[in-house]
Amino acid sequence: MKGFGGASVVEIVSDYRSDTWRAVYTVRYAEGVYVLHAFQKKSKRGIATPKEALNLIRRRLAEAERLHWERQN
Repeated sequence: MKGFGGASVVEIVSDYRSDTWRAVYTVRYAEGVYVLHAFQKKSKRGIATPKEALNLIRRRLAEAERLHWERQN
């Protein structure tokens, strides 16, 4: 997924019947996988992920980073 620090944030896309589902997670930290967002894609403008979902993913990635550093100290 572009814009989230390279290959450390991954998106899985799955089509089921006429719907598309997405899950976004990070593998940046060795102690675990953080699922940042999972949702049904409802197309409003083609295949692009809605801006609101991208902002939510950014906030959750920052929270995962904070939790990671708290556990290290």
